[in-house]
Amino acid sequence: MKSNDIKVSDGQPVIEAERFVLRPLRRSDEGLIAHYAADPRVARGTRRIPHPLPPGTVTQLIERAQRPDRTEDVWAIDGSGNQLAEVLGLVTLTRMDRGQSEVHYWVAPAFWNTGFASEALRALIAANPHGAAQLFAEVFQDNAVSARVLTNCGFEYLGDAEAYSVARGGTAPTWTYALKIG
Repeated sequence: MKSNDIKVSDGQPVIEAERFVLRPLRRSDEGLIAHYAADPRVARGTRRIPHPLPPGTVTQLIERAQRPDRTEDVWAIDGSGNQLAEVLGLVTLTRMDRGQSEVHYWVAPAFWNTGFASEALRALIAANPHGAAQLFAEVFQDNAVSARVLTNCGFEYLGDAEAYSVARGGTAPTWTYALKIG
């Protein structure tokens, strides 16, 4: 995708992939995001999604994602242009220092093993909306499928660590990955 082909909505680029677009969150996404995020399998795969999902959590997520002074960009994986759901999952890119960003993603269980996570990550890397020189990512060690998504997209293993998970109620071992861009 050429940079002049990128559309911008609410100060955030809309990124086209083959089967969907990555687009900024909107209020109408709340129901589907809440439905998917309430699934314990999704929550346990993330650091920040609580389980059970308290009322208002998704509303706050959308409000933070729409703020002009946000510290991270959040995209819905929107398949509605190909007769799929409006929200298949989310991808988040958080700015770090020294030209680095950290990526997080999840796909709803109904769409697992479809290649959507890999396709979303590849589209995000190609667009490189933060102009990052390097991307980082981490996955819980009990989530080998997400680790494969990263390695299939060119990320290299850096080492083991731990991260706190709200849904797990504590820390869990993670694998950390990095990708140099350009």
